[in-house]
Amino acid sequence: MKTTSRLASSGDPADERLPPRSLFLFGLQHVLVMAASPITAVFLVAQTLNFDTALTTSLISATFLICGLGSILQSFGPGGFGAKLPFIMVPGGAPIAIFLAIAVQTDIQTAVGAVLLTSVFYLLALPVFQRLLRFFPPIVVGTMLLLVAVNLVRIYGGTITGKPGSENFADPVNVGLALATIGMTILFARIFTGTLQRIAVMLGLIGGTLLAAALGRIDTSGVLQGSVLTMPQLFPFGMPKFDIIASLPLIVFSVISMAEATGQTIATAEIAGRKGNPLAIVPRTIRGDAAASLVGGMFGTSLIITSGENVGIVRATNVKSRYVTAMAGVILVVIALLAPVSRMATALPGPVVGGTAVIVFSIIGVIGIDLLRRADLREHGAMFTLASGLAMGMLPILVPGIYSQFPQWSQMILGNGLAMGTITAAVVNAMFQIGAQNNHKTETNEGRA
Repeated sequence: MKTTSRLASSGDPADERLPPRSLFLFGLQHVLVMAASPITAVFLVAQTLNFDTALTTSLISATFLICGLGSILQSFGPGGFGAKLPFIMVPGGAPIAIFLAIAVQTDIQTAVGAVLLTSVFYLLALPVFQRLLRFFPPIVVGTMLLLVAVNLVRIYGGTITGKPGSENFADPVNVGLALATIGMTILFARIFTGTLQRIAVMLGLIGGTLLAAALGRIDTSGVLQGSVLTMPQLFPFGMPKFDIIASLPLIVFSVISMAEATGQTIATAEIAGRKGNPLAIVPRTIRGDAAASLVGGMFGTSLIITSGENVGIVRATNVKSRYVTAMAGVILVVIALLAPVSRMATALPGPVVGGTAVIVFSIIGVIGIDLLRRADLREHGAMFTLASGLAMGMLPILVPGIYSQFPQWSQMILGNGLAMGTITAAVVNAMFQIGAQNNHKTETNEGRA
């Protein structure tokens, strides 16, 4: 396809302006890559908390809307909010798990309040967050990501099997649909290259849905019923409740999220050919994440953060323009306002969505393992950092209710495997690092003496 384009006066590829047709096609490509993330995130929340179809549809609409507005914000960067880079925003996997843990332990209003408090914390902590990053080296972040994967696979396994004791628990057809979805995702990732390979997750979701339809396991009768346009509801669960203790796990995660935003900003700035020091752009990215999450919390979503997935699309296509991701944001907003699209999303079979989620969130575990590979696990401190983090994190995940007899305030932290495992790993790592530094100083002083 032959296109003509022009660069802005800055000469940066990120500021390249493409023709409308190219903008739409490349923007749609970004949407296809990230679309499974909002759908699976809302399904996880809706099925865990037993939301009805109307509320689920409203939340899907709200999530697409905030992802779209956030992508536009990051692409244009008005008033220092947004990186002016080709960024797409999505609901993060780890924040969803933490959001759900808070909602289950307290209520959904407290979980929404945690999102709002965390959004404000982003802005308050921004000037000092770099000092905190030293407490979250790869071994700590890797431990957390591994715990995130285990927790989400456990939760999403329930969307495949149904509730234990129910009549259709572990229905072989449902389990087969989930396994087929996983298999098709892997097959597409193997046989395709380039862009199609990068949307293998979405293709697997589509393939699983078509298989479910062939087996009569999908009901689309209500998709075209009702209004054509929709508007997400502000505070759909009522007014939020603010509890600092309950919000602590999400606040702790926000520090890691800021670290991730730093890496993504530097990588995207380099790929997109942005001139100047990329570190200077980081605060703009984080402020964009904070603004999107704050507005998202008002519409009942969890944290909405910049996505690393679209960085690969920028690299694969060599299309670096931030106007492309702005167009993707516009497409997401249009999708959010079309009620039939949201209703179609709610009609997706749970086992298919569950199979998609299992493979997606297992990839989070793979990323965690890759980070852990950077540490020498034969070293005493690293070994105990990982072991203690997994021990304190796995216990509440694999043995639900282990802290049920403890005081309510302590259950907020002890009972949250993600928070407890991450905090434990950070503290134990710091203890060994400080001890190693003190031993080094002592040996140096003895050598001088």
